[in-house]
Amino acid sequence: MGEDFQGTPVLNQVILSMEPEARSFLLERATIRPIAAGELIYLEGQTLSHAVFPHHGIVSMVAELGNGKIVEKASFGNEGMIGFSHLMGGHDAVGKTIVQVPGYASFIALQDLDEAITRFRSVQEAVLVYARALIVQLMEAVKCNSRHSAEQRISLWLLRAHDRMGGEGFPLTQEALSELLGLRRATVSEVCSALSNAGLIAHSRGSMNVIDHGGLRRRVCECYGRITAADARGAIKRPANLICR
Repeated sequence: MGEDFQGTPVLNQVILSMEPEARSFLLERATIRPIAAGELIYLEGQTLSHAVFPHHGIVSMVAELGNGKIVEKASFGNEGMIGFSHLMGGHDAVGKTIVQVPGYASFIALQDLDEAITRFRSVQEAVLVYARALIVQLMEAVKCNSRHSAEQRISLWLLRAHDRMGGEGFPLTQEALSELLGLRRATVSEVCSALSNAGLIAHSRGSMNVIDHGGLRRRVCECYGRITAADARGAIKRPANLICR
């Protein structure tokens, strides 16, 4: 893509929650590069080679349905990592992972991650804290998809994206959102128009932005609070001048 992401801020909360020596060990071995919308990170069943730690952007793990459509099973931003199944003894990707919102990420070879886990207790602690947060996300998603309204589910996805992107607007089409959530395109359009008319979001062709976080927070289901509380247990303030090298 021609972009140099060296020297960009380290924003991934799993990495930031590690002790300085452990962080340095991993960042020195990481390949930092952009991740583009639509980029395939792993196919389901593909042998894992790297753990991916997003700093900016959003990656979805999706299930491919028999009718050719997809639906999101989990999503990953700067609170998490891709390739966690390796730490549970798995060698293959458990789902198809695709970049939804572009950004940049650290790609760390699994042998380097294994060495870091062996050498530094804080690495093991960081990934285990994230594991708990991921389990919370997955459990809340099951409940949310079966019990909550389209408006609540859309609001949850948008709020999570807003948090992950540091409050910035982000490129995302209503078509992509409808596919990820398993909702009709017309339903997503109707909800987004209602949220926009209420002054909560701004949306144009191919982009979204939350402009009233508190107002949208009052519309969303309780799943948002539970997921963000689990994320917060592993989150820390970014150390000054910590950059990707």
